[in-house]
Amino acid sequence: MSARDRHGKEAPWGEFGVVGKPHRKIDGLAKATGAAVYADDIVLPGMLHAKTLRSPHAHARIRSIDTSAALALPGVIAVLTGPELPIKYGVIPWTPDENALAVDKVRFIGDPIAAVAALDEDTANAALKKIRVEYEPLHAYLDPRESLTRHDPKIHEDKKDGNISKHVLLEFGAVDAEIAGSDVIVEDEYSFHGTTHAPIEPHCAVATYSADGVLTVWSATQITHYVHRALASVLELPPHRIRVIQPCLGGAFGGKSDPFSLEFCVAKLAMKTGRPVKMLYTREEVFYCHRGRHPMQMRYRSGASKDGKLRGVDAKILIDGGSYSSFGLVTTYYAGQLLTGPYAFPSYRFDSTRVFTNKPPCGPKRGHGSVQPRFAFEVQLDQIAEKLALDPIEIRRTNFVGEHTTTVNGQRITSNGFLACLDQVERASAWKTRHGKLPFGRGLGVAGSMYISGTNYPVYPNKMPQAGIQLKVDRSGLVLAFTGGNDIGQGSNSVVQYIVAEELGLQLDQVRVVAADTDLCPVDLGAYSSRVTFMVGNATIDACRKLRAQIVGALAEHWKIDAKRVRLIHGEAIDLDDASHHMPVIEAFHLAEEKSDTLGSTGSYNTPELGGPYRGGTIGASPAYSFTAHVAEVSVDVETGRIRCENVWIAHDCGRALNPMLVAGQMEGSAYMGVAEALMENHDVNRFGLHSGPSLLDYRIPTSVDTPELHALIVESLDPEGPYGAKEAGEGPLHPSIPAIANAVFDAVGIRLKHLPFTPGKVLAALAERDARAKSDAVEPTLTARKR
Repeated sequence: MSARDRHGKEAPWGEFGVVGKPHRKIDGLAKATGAAVYADDIVLPGMLHAKTLRSPHAHARIRSIDTSAALALPGVIAVLTGPELPIKYGVIPWTPDENALAVDKVRFIGDPIAAVAALDEDTANAALKKIRVEYEPLHAYLDPRESLTRHDPKIHEDKKDGNISKHVLLEFGAVDAEIAGSDVIVEDEYSFHGTTHAPIEPHCAVATYSADGVLTVWSATQITHYVHRALASVLELPPHRIRVIQPCLGGAFGGKSDPFSLEFCVAKLAMKTGRPVKMLYTREEVFYCHRGRHPMQMRYRSGASKDGKLRGVDAKILIDGGSYSSFGLVTTYYAGQLLTGPYAFPSYRFDSTRVFTNKPPCGPKRGHGSVQPRFAFEVQLDQIAEKLALDPIEIRRTNFVGEHTTTVNGQRITSNGFLACLDQVERASAWKTRHGKLPFGRGLGVAGSMYISGTNYPVYPNKMPQAGIQLKVDRSGLVLAFTGGNDIGQGSNSVVQYIVAEELGLQLDQVRVVAADTDLCPVDLGAYSSRVTFMVGNATIDACRKLRAQIVGALAEHWKIDAKRVRLIHGEAIDLDDASHHMPVIEAFHLAEEKSDTLGSTGSYNTPELGGPYRGGTIGASPAYSFTAHVAEVSVDVETGRIRCENVWIAHDCGRALNPMLVAGQMEGSAYMGVAEALMENHDVNRFGLHSGPSLLDYRIPTSVDTPELHALIVESLDPEGPYGAKEAGEGPLHPSIPAIANAVFDAVGIRLKHLPFTPGKVLAALAERDARAKSDAVEPTLTARKR
């Protein structure tokens, strides 16, 4: 298989030396041996420990705060309150509505109010109990439908649309006419509950403020660059006097892609005290931070012709955003924009509204914004197939959107391996011989999806690169690669290593990666929207090829041959036409340095202009889309209502698999999270707004006993835009798991589960409803006959 560049052109060499083969992660040994340094491992001389006071009210005005008793406690060095950090922030620059500490009111139970820095954690916790806060409780909005209609009091007084966070209404084609002319119409309601990320590592940040006025913050973040920008704004410091470093990260999944209160608090406390300050959240505080999956109430109306071809889709979605905006503006668009593949929609409308409630703020969780609508639509697609007596896989084939095409909402699709994904799961699950034919209580279900590989939307307006790479070549033969990209466990730093080794013909141990340090590395926008491999990968290739041109040029001149004959591979520089011409790559580096001065290069990537010519048309527009199909196998116990997911076959089109082992790991991890959301997870509050179970004892996630057999089936449709044809593999493979389980339950016992999570109670209620309906249908013909 030959190498091709972003434009699909043949690269100047044949087989890959590194890419496409299984390699361990660059940080694998350090993590396995305990040598890896996480934020909480950082200990600095004279370091203080900080803790946060949190609101006991879901919605209240702050009348006064008295911190004098806390300050008088021996061992307490400083106390911080909201008025000291009055500037609002937010990851989306158009919706800054958070304060590091509440200034005038609190908006959910757990909202941060004050922070204490003390000699140890116990003293800091004791000081929190001495802070006196006078509140004026306000009406708490816990139902998004109430937030939609009632605006007094507002959760955010400065919002012009009451408690509405964002509303998007977009229509493409003659939706009503197309649906009215359909042979079959299905209209139904679906709901998706709140879920959270539950990473192993809680949020943690450490700050120090040097004598020369430089603030350094180590943070367990996945958006180093945005934390840097937010710190500069809130602290009113020049950006060049701030350094942000991401240590090793113990999981994120989107839950660390906002700036958080603790980063501002440790920074300000370090500035106030002149001493290093650390803040580590408890597990309970991680649940309060949240930023997890938005609960959504969804009504879908779809029409199709008798051959199964979709004619129109109409969606109305109400989104519970929690107390702050976070990524909510984007979420509201994603809830509609990302549904228009892998199936062709001749007409489509979505009416999407996000509202504020007095709950922990929602944000981006793996598959941000599109997992919920995908669940609803994939279930509805099966409902259409049922009405038309069509095979669920066949109706998906029938509506395939194609490749090198444009969706109804103006998204450009390049490569598309969705049909191959369907083929793979159909074959691997023995669908044709088992679907609809398994014993009662067992069933198979299918679902598909499409997801972005990075986004054309740079979050804050600028025309600068979205990803940058800098390479430094040492005379020892070592190449240092500096990337601002955030490795959150997915292996993106490893991808940089693989690409540099591939392009420059090095062994893997000749490449070291320095990442996510704003003083040392070029800007990268962070780990979200499955952008890192795609964008950082392309930037790395760009930097490598500039450097390679210098090295190859020096060799060609030395050997007096055409540069096209030179290849760098496995640590050697060779002449493809003359075996007598060869030398170690390190010697080639020396030749190039003699000719060109100190060796190094930079590279960058920016997306092409994409998206439809309408407001919001760039949101959801991506340089490439991944495609996925799942088949889930379930068993349903009709006595207890328990669903057990036994197998998930995951076929994912990732473009080229740069490291098949890492890709398979992402596919399996995604499917695992989808199964967890379907059957176990639930991030909710009680009638007072108090989180119902902010611990890993109460918030259920699958153990090894609960996890199904996961079968990763990699599909490679080489993409002309991706690095060596690669696309994303970290979020797309989650989407189909949940609807595939719902559809499998229908195959097993004949009930449609449309409201998540699929608890035993819901299963038993649906079974009872099915039996009552069957009994009614059996009685009705008898009554009719008697009347005659």
